Amino acid sequence: MKSNQITLTFSSIAENVGIARLLIASVGGQLDLPLNDIEELKVAVSEAVSNAIIHGYRNVPNNIVYLNLDITNNILSIIVKDEGCGISNVEQAMQPAYSTDPERMGLGFVFMQSFMDELQVESTLEVGTTVTMRKHFKQTPISSH
Repeated sequence: MKSNQITLTFSSIAENVGIARLLIASVGGQLDLPLNDIEELKVAVSEAVSNAIIHGYRNVPNNIVYLNLDITNNILSIIVKDEGCGISNVEQAMQPAYSTDPERMGLGFVFMQSFMDELQVESTLEVGTTVTMRKHFKQTPISSH
């Protein structure tokens, strides 16, 4: 079984959310995932990356967001990590409509949970947050097109 790892580190600016979306869409395409699954992956990834930028780093641009993809044995693992302010209460943060920013809907984690097969959020105040998402997919040969 082929496995694949991709690691992307980028500045904590909103423009890079689009790049993260493009990357996951391209990986989803290579895995021959249905379009609907790819759309869901794009939403989950952009929510996780947006959280890192908006909440983790409070929109301060000169920080780094880490995106790590691992494809092994029909599981796509996506890890989004920041070294920002952290989440004081992860359980509360994962509740629907909870947000520290009144401008936001607070549905990021809800989308991640409903679109992915597994979601883990680990956070330490002033150390950062790591969001791990996993999607199981059917076995198709990875072609070289």
